[in-house]
Amino acid sequence: MNKWLELLKSDDYLGIKKHIKKGADLQETNEAGESVLACALRAGCSIETLMLLVESGADIFDFDDEGVSIFDMAITYDNIHMVSYLLEQGIDVNKTTRKSGFTALMAAACYGRVEIIKLLLENGANQYAKDSKGFSAIDFARKMNKKSVLALLDYDPEAPKNTDYAR
Repeated sequence: MNKWLELLKSDDYLGIKKHIKKGADLQETNEAGESVLACALRAGCSIETLMLLVESGADIFDFDDEGVSIFDMAITYDNIHMVSYLLEQGIDVNKTTRKSGFTALMAAACYGRVEIIKLLLENGANQYAKDSKGFSAIDFARKMNKKSVLALLDYDPEAPKNTDYAR
């Protein structure tokens, strides 16, 4: 995985292409169970590099040992191009592989990803979905003080607040 990490860190498109041609394993994972594609998202690689990995066989439906999916990673690292591509490929905007039930919209709300939230909502994201502790995207946006996110969601400032945050 070290060679992958070195190439991804510098977003070395040609080096990655050569590495793939030499038979590099696109299914290799790091110690956290993150795939090459997940590591590329974390490294901030260009959409061209990400598409090279996908077209070469990287699994867009993959998720790590904690249930964090490629879709989640694209949101976390603010890659709207990858989020859009994954939606075009049929990723279910409301499906989560996390045991906590934490959804893509909840992640976008926590990070204040306004443009991604608009895209998720346009693609049917359920803003009323609750995680295993009963929190919605609105609760996360409120807790993280993301006013721009609350303006996009069906937020009622007069509604009773969910104050049972785990901390």
